[in-house]
Amino acid sequence: MPEGALLARYSRAGAFTDCYTLDVPGQVSQAKYVEAFYTGRVFKLERLILRLLVGKASTDAEARELAAGRREAFAAWTVEARAADQLLMCDYLGRTRSWLMTAPRGSNDLPTTRLYFGSAIVPVIDKSTGQPTLGSPFKLLLGFHKRYSRVLLSSARTRLAQMPRGA
Repeated sequence: MPEGALLARYSRAGAFTDCYTLDVPGQVSQAKYVEAFYTGRVFKLERLILRLLVGKASTDAEARELAAGRREAFAAWTVEARAADQLLMCDYLGRTRSWLMTAPRGSNDLPTTRLYFGSAIVPVIDKSTGQPTLGSPFKLLLGFHKRYSRVLLSSARTRLAQMPRGA
C-alpha cells in the first residue's frame, strides 16, 4: 500500500487490509478508473446480486456520477473519504471498505498508470472473549476474496480498454 493511501488508516487500526495493483498503458484519471471499475462486466454481476439480495440497486449513470464526485452513495456503499487520486467507500453495514487509487508512472514518452484496489475488513468484538475478531465467515471466504479482488481489477483494466479515450 503506498504512503498516503486512504485505506492505510485501517491497517494501522488492526483491520484486515489488502492491496492489489495493475499497471496499464497511458494516463488514466481517477474518475475514469472509478467508472471503469464499477461499470465493468464482473462488477455488474455483483451489482445485480446486491439488488436481488439486499435491495441495493445501482446504475451505470450513478457509477459515472460517483466517479465525477457528484454522488456520495453507490449500490451498497457510501463515500467515506475522497482525494484527487483516491476513493474510499464504506459498505452499508460498516464492516468493509473498498478503496480505488491511481498513480501516474512511466515517462513522458511511455506513460503508464498504476491502478490500486484494496479492501479492509473491520473487526468486531467477540462477545464471549471480548477480543476483536474478523469472524469465521470472513476466514472461510478469504481465498475467494483474494481471487475475486484480482478478477475485479482485471475487469476494470478490460473496461478501460473498451472506453473511448478522454471518457
